[in-house]
Amino acid sequence: MNQNERRHYLIAGLLNEQPQYKERKVPNSIQEQKLLLRALLNVRMPEKVSGEFLKVQDDYLREETAEKGIVKLSDLQPIQKGIYLWKGDITRLAADAIVNAANSGMTGCYQPNHACIDNCIHTFAGIQLRLACAEIMEKQGFPEPVGRAKITSGYNLPCKYVLHTVGPAVNRTAGGYEELTSGHCRQLASCYRSCMEFAEENGCGSLAFCCISTGVFHFPNQRAAEIAVRTVKEYRENTGSKMEVVFNVFREDDYEIYENLLRNN
Repeated sequence: MNQNERRHYLIAGLLNEQPQYKERKVPNSIQEQKLLLRALLNVRMPEKVSGEFLKVQDDYLREETAEKGIVKLSDLQPIQKGIYLWKGDITRLAADAIVNAANSGMTGCYQPNHACIDNCIHTFAGIQLRLACAEIMEKQGFPEPVGRAKITSGYNLPCKYVLHTVGPAVNRTAGGYEELTSGHCRQLASCYRSCMEFAEENGCGSLAFCCISTGVFHFPNQRAAEIAVRTVKEYRENTGSKMEVVFNVFREDDYEIYENLLRNN
């Protein structure tokens, strides 16, 4: 199969799983087909599927990632010893592990085509990731607490592992958002420490962090970056860790914040 055939096969299979979608017509545009496929993957519950479907899905997703371009640490220049800053799509990074900013349910974002990192990672890892996370949560028996981490395979991503952590949320109030507290800051630092510890326990030589909690959880970007940089540097200094760390950002303003922090501290 070529990519067009794989995409049509996957869309047809996902539509047929859901009676309410069976009459849905597949759009002619390749871009619209990609959006439909992603939306169907996003809303799919964590249920098993045939080996044939997985084979086609895996071939499709790996080809899509290859077309986007895989980024290795050797392609980057460290901004400090063992610490990198890179702006781009974290699902392209071939680090040993990448960090996903998850929610307490831990099974990904179910909003079709949402731009959050949780949605992106689950989309390009494939349906196996949601299944694996659902199994972990079923065994745990309660929502994931803030500040801890879980680890899964990266499946169809170029990384070996995904570390899932739930960051603190700065909640909306009548006048905007609640005031940032020392508790929020401690919880965010715990996310970074937990991921570093878990990555080392699993033999990772490199780890890429997203900007935990700064998206839909509304943690202020500048303060979040300060906590991230300080926590990672303290961990490396206190433990003697040689694990390489990438601070991955997607927005230009976040890049400027991290660059300033890393070049001046």
